[in-house]
Amino acid sequence: MKTEDNELILKILEEQGEPVERKELLRLSGLDANSFNNAVSLLEATGEAVRLGGKKMLALPSQAGYVRATVVRLNKSFLFAEPEDTIKEDIFVSASDSRGAMPGDRVMLRDITASEKGFSGKVDKILQKGSRIITGMFTRERGRASQAHVLPDSGIGYSLRVVKGGELKAKNGDKVKAAVSYDPKTGHITARVIHIYGRADSAKICSDAIIDSCGIPSKFSVAVKHQAALKAAEPITEQEISRRLDLRDEAIFTIDGADAKDLDDAISVKRLDNGYELGVHIADVSHYVTQGSLLDEAAMDRGTSVYFADRVIPMLPVEISNGCCSLNAGVNKLAFSCIMKLDSKGELVDYRFEKSVIVSRVRGVYSEVNAIFDGSADEALREKYAPVEEGLTVGRELALLLKARAKQRGELEIDTTELRFVLDERGVCVDVSERERGEAEELIEQFMIAANRSAALYAKSALIPFVYRVHEAPEEERLDSLAQLAAACGFQTRRLKRGVRQTDLAELINKARQTKYAKLISTQVLRTMAKARYDTKPLGHFGLSLEDYCHFTSPIRRYPDTSIHRILTALISGEPIDEIQRRYGDFAELSAKQSSQRELRAMRAEREAEKCYAAEYMTSHIGEVYEGIISGVTVKGFFASLPNGIEGFVSLVDDEHAFFEFDGTASTTDRRTGKSFSIGDSVTVRVTNASVPMGTIDLELFTGSQDNKD
Repeated sequence: MKTEDNELILKILEEQGEPVERKELLRLSGLDANSFNNAVSLLEATGEAVRLGGKKMLALPSQAGYVRATVVRLNKSFLFAEPEDTIKEDIFVSASDSRGAMPGDRVMLRDITASEKGFSGKVDKILQKGSRIITGMFTRERGRASQAHVLPDSGIGYSLRVVKGGELKAKNGDKVKAAVSYDPKTGHITARVIHIYGRADSAKICSDAIIDSCGIPSKFSVAVKHQAALKAAEPITEQEISRRLDLRDEAIFTIDGADAKDLDDAISVKRLDNGYELGVHIADVSHYVTQGSLLDEAAMDRGTSVYFADRVIPMLPVEISNGCCSLNAGVNKLAFSCIMKLDSKGELVDYRFEKSVIVSRVRGVYSEVNAIFDGSADEALREKYAPVEEGLTVGRELALLLKARAKQRGELEIDTTELRFVLDERGVCVDVSERERGEAEELIEQFMIAANRSAALYAKSALIPFVYRVHEAPEEERLDSLAQLAAACGFQTRRLKRGVRQTDLAELINKARQTKYAKLISTQVLRTMAKARYDTKPLGHFGLSLEDYCHFTSPIRRYPDTSIHRILTALISGEPIDEIQRRYGDFAELSAKQSSQRELRAMRAEREAEKCYAAEYMTSHIGEVYEGIISGVTVKGFFASLPNGIEGFVSLVDDEHAFFEFDGTASTTDRRTGKSFSIGDSVTVRVTNASVPMGTIDLELFTGSQDNKD
């Protein structure tokens, strides 16, 4: 089927602005009857067009009141579907109008109505079925005639009966994978176990299930691994070195976490008479991962590396990510270098991009560099970093200038809690703490931002297809919610409206830092922001307060970076602009769209796994008492953040003698006693339960002896 035929019909329908009779549409299109019918059938199947008037008329969905959506949640009596466009909130559909649609299904909705409770509609047809595969916990009722069920992890909000013979020897409390099916005669959804992961009270086992449920491929094919091994074994020849800028005599070094194995960025810093020269040298992944190769297809499909407490699912095989592309110290490595000149105030005045060959002098570690910066490093550590001492000294100076400039332009410095999990030899979580950020981490962050900005400026000025990292301004509705919360906490809110500037939000965050609401305001500002994504248009980055930005510095673990390395390589090699546009126009579009989707998938998986590990840790601390800070309030209770960064929930609906009234933003009050709980308040709580498979932690208010307080 020719795509041009479909686009032609859609264009005509859009121009007409209303439903068109099929005969008239055929005449306007100028297509032969066979081509026309084939195109119309495909448009109907994908939901891009709908038939009306006894199938005599054709219209765009929006012209006929139809909405394409994806089912995201299902309960026994209803479902919710997320619209693909126009409507910005989920649409309610009763079970009787669902046509058996399940989570993951793409559906066409009709009879859309709006009320005070939101939007509702009916499923007209299922356009594309989802996987029909779920993960969950296997349970069995006691008794001789016991019935087995699977309680889904997400999407379906009730337990599903397991069909007879579909148990696969699963035991009560096992985490399982199951195939689900809909019986149109009974209207029931049933499950059949197809895989048993292990005990659901293990965070490691739950992570296995999360990886599967999110559709993240965890293994490379034999063919991909073979190609990776061949590429990794390729020597760096003198001929290749002769084609590159030779930087092997420069004082180049890396700084990463102590456990990092995929080192994809190195730096060099020099003082100039009128400023600084900053070199950011990135692993030349595109040299090894060529467009259209099996390695490239696997990397694009994954989109990003995914990080869990006990493992990393890499975007590229370890032979590439930890081997030939990792900028290990003391050996020749191929790099893509961004060499920038900055004036004495840290302002970018020039940049150039070069394919290079480097040798890292030192494998730096964040904690060690921080020790050098704060003066606590011992003699052995100072000796290790002696070859790059000047680079560290000048780099620290430049990083402070860059950070000051970022603050001046309004970059949002949002305080977020990132947890660090410690596992024992069995893979069980035995410690949790908030991950600390020091001066070395901030130095690398500022240098990477500078290189990313330079790459975006270069591409934009050359008018080439590109993959930009974009972050749009907050929507007005979300700003209203932030303003309500900020007002409840006692802050000025007159600037928190449409047209808000980065400096306005930065000022709110800075004022909150001096109060008990610091973490709350930072978190709410983050939730107010639009999700950062990838796009082929340079729409700017609101959070960084930059007009031009991209991701250039991590091609080992992010596909957009690999994509733009490939495009920039063509540019610096002198390839004509029109040829670059022809070769990479569609590629950039696909990379931006799919990379955004894969990033969201990875973030969801990482977040869900973290909840399981946090709950696993707290199972060993049931009954213990902690001093917490209220981090969120709901109709049913409040969330409390514990000293280790873990959050738990205190339910207030269980007390039959209390009647709590939620103010809708930051506080709930017992109307009987006047006792209130507000965000930022200190509370003493006791851990009552922790569910690893659900990733939840239950707390209760504690008013007894403080002897067992943690």
